[in-house]
Amino acid sequence: MEYIGFIAAFLTTISFAPQAIKTIRTKSTESLSLGMYLTFTIGVGCWLAYGIYLGDAPIIFANSITLILTSTILVLKIKHG
Repeated sequence: MEYIGFIAAFLTTISFAPQAIKTIRTKSTESLSLGMYLTFTIGVGCWLAYGIYLGDAPIIFANSITLILTSTILVLKIKHG
């Protein structure tokens, strides 16, 4: 059943890639909510810590990548917002 966790992790993580790529390319963050990305990034960091605590590979995998993507968007929002 762990494969279901990896599928879910992959799908929810990859959903942030288009936004991250677009934001990196255009440097446009005007339409993005700082509050939402700040809160979400902190939440993802908490999920990552929880996954590490549990030793749960799908949670660690998904949230490591998502944290990189959301942090990138957050930094660009702060820098260019």
